[in-house]
Amino acid sequence: MKVAFATDDGLRVNAHFGQSPMFAVYNITKSGAELVELRKLPDAFNMDEAGKIDSRLEAVSDCTLIFLMQIGASAAARVTRRKIMPVKVPFGSPVEEQVKRLLEMLQGKPPLWLAKVLHAEEGGGEGDGTHG
Repeated sequence: MKVAFATDDGLRVNAHFGQSPMFAVYNITKSGAELVELRKLPDAFNMDEAGKIDSRLEAVSDCTLIFLMQIGASAAARVTRRKIMPVKVPFGSPVEEQVKRLLEMLQGKPPLWLAKVLHAEEGGGEGDGTHG
């Protein structure tokens, strides 16, 4: 599954969804994780709130989870409608640490929220065809 992290440096989760200058996108499987890309967003100086949310939704549209510091209610509703689960973490949480925790959850018994997300993703017909 692809997981996005709202960040301004690619190393820490330190951004609000609507103001995040980029998302670090990782591909995470039971066997490991790899950074896919840092998706930088266009400057939002001349965008209204809806435009900021739209550009960020577009940037993470292929992700299953998005780790962030904060997200507004209307943005959260739009994110979840796209079948992306927002996960709030403390400001400055290292991305590597969050990736490691996710890997541990995937390799063990995932918590209910993660199990639901994984089940929905498998049921969506997407995936690499491997089960384990």
